[in-house]
Amino acid sequence: MRLALLTDIHANREAFEAVLADIAQRKVDRLVILGDIVGYGPDPGWCIDKVEELVAKGAICVRGNHDRAVGVPDGALNVNARRVIDWTVNRLNARQKLFLSELPLTVQDDDTLFVHASANDPGDWIYVTSEASAMPSFRVSKARLIFCGHVHRPALYSCDLSGRVASHIVAAGNAAPLLKSRRWLAVIGSVGQPRDGSTLASYAILDRTTNELTFRKTGYDAATTARKTRESGLPESLAQRLMKGI
Repeated sequence: MRLALLTDIHANREAFEAVLADIAQRKVDRLVILGDIVGYGPDPGWCIDKVEELVAKGAICVRGNHDRAVGVPDGALNVNARRVIDWTVNRLNARQKLFLSELPLTVQDDDTLFVHASANDPGDWIYVTSEASAMPSFRVSKARLIFCGHVHRPALYSCDLSGRVASHIVAAGNAAPLLKSRRWLAVIGSVGQPRDGSTLASYAILDRTTNELTFRKTGYDAATTARKTRESGLPESLAQRLMKGI
């Protein structure tokens, strides 16, 4: 069984299409989408419809903080993010909004937990950016494998039998063995708004047969997405970020 892990699509149609095209060449059995279908980007409706179509075909999808914000107008987002969500709300139909509202915060599949942010408090949207911030997820969840997004930068952590958490180097294209003597937490890079210094769209593939995780990157037409972002009247900083990957 091979799973494709996607997260933080952020209404970026061009990146989403490029990742799906790359996945189509990798003999993947199931897709897992780790939240934030909307926010930041210019094509929220199209991206929701595509995810809904994939879920109908068997994909797993959890809710991200931007997905939640569509139906909850609180102060949990920064000014630019909230501005885009307000713009997004006016471009979604009732079915699309309902789809986002009904997404679960977590999905447990055998020994694997899928969540947008962190396992220890899925609704508090904690960023897993270090060994210290990864540790609570290992303490709260008994899952051997935990997959999340939210950070927009790929990362990999393990927890040994003594409870010691270690970080591991992430190299796109290289299969990382997820040794069964340890538990693992992987932060999957963003499809639609990477922040790791690369403008390429990110995702990962989990091979459950070989017990390996491969982080992948693929190019897409970021210039078109940036142009559409500007034409939609969204913040210029969001268009610039696509072209810089930061």
